[in-house]
Amino acid sequence: MNQLTIVKIGGKIVENPEALNALLKDFSLIAGYKLLVHGGGRSATDMAEKLGIKSEMIEGRRVTDEETLKIVTMVYGGLVNKNIVALLQALKLDAIGLTGADMNSMLAAKRPATDIDYGYVGDIKKVNGSVLSELLHLNYIPVLSPITHDGEGQLLNTNADTIAGEVAKALTFDFNVRLIYCFEKRGVLKDEKDENSIIPCMDKELFSRYKDEGIIQGGMIPKLENAFGAIAAGVKEVIITRASELNNGTGTFIQ
Repeated sequence: MNQLTIVKIGGKIVENPEALNALLKDFSLIAGYKLLVHGGGRSATDMAEKLGIKSEMIEGRRVTDEETLKIVTMVYGGLVNKNIVALLQALKLDAIGLTGADMNSMLAAKRPATDIDYGYVGDIKKVNGSVLSELLHLNYIPVLSPITHDGEGQLLNTNADTIAGEVAKALTFDFNVRLIYCFEKRGVLKDEKDENSIIPCMDKELFSRYKDEGIIQGGMIPKLENAFGAIAAGVKEVIITRASELNNGTGTFIQ
């Protein structure tokens, strides 16, 4: 099967023009088919603040009320997405920016309110792998923003790490998929203050132990859970690495 590399980039990269340009240049050098998933949380927070809308975060996740949904849709699906598409076009890559509503590419369900009501946050129900595969085979590069829909006209805010993992799973029918999570650290670290404490390989047993010991915590937990889910579903390789080392073969390899 054909090789497909899915790269997920976080908000800190998106919001730093120098880092974003460097990442996209490295992305352009990846051989084979490519797909990009992006976040942009800090940009959304900044825009909300300018408009006088308070952002509420619980355990690192954004509570998305009606006004916040408008902000994240404008920022993720508009400003951030189209900026990345334009930069890729400048690199002679024919990119197409999508929300989940476009071509019905990502269908989600509104997360039920329990002890915490996250509002208009969506959990992925289905990724339309066929339509994304068709775009890839037409030599387009999909750029996916973290906005999905419920099929009934409602847009939803969805975690970009989760989208990357679910898209990777959905495309294993047609590609040998490699998934790379890029962020500001060199990989998963034993000591977040020590860049040299990188954990080169991570399996479920080690993950469970480090989580119990508090070495792995916060946003790294769902990122790793998504990574293990992708491997279990047939994704050939998952790497967590620093954006500037995208093509260096370094980082934490998930087993």
